[in-house]
Amino acid sequence: GGTSRLRVVYDNGTESNVLQRSLQRALHRDAAARFITDPDAGPLFADTTGEDDLESGTIYVLRSLSDHPTVAANRDVLHKIGVTGGDVAARITNAKLDPTYLMADVEVVATYKLFNINRIKLENLIHRVFGAARLDIEIKDRFGCPVMPREWFLVPTFVINEVVDRIKNGTITQYVYDPKVARLVQSP
Repeated sequence: GGTSRLRVVYDNGTESNVLQRSLQRALHRDAAARFITDPDAGPLFADTTGEDDLESGTIYVLRSLSDHPTVAANRDVLHKIGVTGGDVAARITNAKLDPTYLMADVEVVATYKLFNINRIKLENLIHRVFGAARLDIEIKDRFGCPVMPREWFLVPTFVINEVVDRIKNGTITQYVYDPKVARLVQSP
């Protein structure tokens, strides 16, 4: 079998990347060690909200209504994927004035509510998973200056749904999107 790495956060706040087998061996050697097993994957995407849960934000998936030839030709698979702590509708109000949104209006394809997560780390993780499918495009802003938006990816919605499911079950870090086969594949 392969080797699994774990991100361990100790109660004193320090963090470490360790091999799963190394941690298991260390726990078996320590007479005071205790295993606490709970099959619950945790609160990240729980169906119900706990009273102490904090809404951290929303993953949003947008489609551009731009008439730019590259955008129009790939409209069904071109998506802006991001994470926001604010209201998605408010965020996209002036999309046509913002090069981040390709200087065009956008439509919301999907949203996923998040709880108790770090938005920046999650967005970086999502962008890493889809990195090979990042759209390489230069758009002129309203002042004529070139801008290269970084959050647009050529990826079908069913794969985005799978990524969200893998975020829920904690397996997303083992996968990346492969544009050649249009699906998630195990990370090398």
